[in-house]
Amino acid sequence: MKLYRSFRQEVPEGEYTVEIGKAAVRREGTDVSIITYGAMVQEAVKAAEELEKEGVSAEIIDLRTISPLDVDTIVASVKKTNRVVVVQEAQKQAGIAANVIAEINDRAILSLEAPVMRVTAPDSVFPFAQAETVWLPNHNDIVERVKEVLAF
Repeated sequence: MKLYRSFRQEVPEGEYTVEIGKAAVRREGTDVSIITYGAMVQEAVKAAEELEKEGVSAEIIDLRTISPLDVDTIVASVKKTNRVVVVQEAQKQAGIAANVIAEINDRAILSLEAPVMRVTAPDSVFPFAQAETVWLPNHNDIVERVKEVLAF
């Protein structure tokens, strides 16, 4: 919900397409993969910028679509960084993060140097708009979780 009013960017003139089922690498990195989509992409970018100041190189994978899921891009990133944090706006029990983690475990578990960790909203009902910023995950939550996975 937050995505609709959180940022603006240029839209290309003329016709263009976005391939369905193809994730985008929004930022190259070598230390940890942050896999996310939607509004959490902007939070992941902020987190990566903050982590970079501390010498951590975070790769950001924007899923763009969750069905179909671009498992090839996910696995390539995991094999490159060996550490993963999956971020979703949804509650822990409700989103795509568990499926992303299952795909990583099925296809790249031997590449991992730490357990895959998640950043999610709490398992509660969605709050009124006044409390939305407290309830939703943010870049600080992502930074904290990345530090945990790096320290494992």
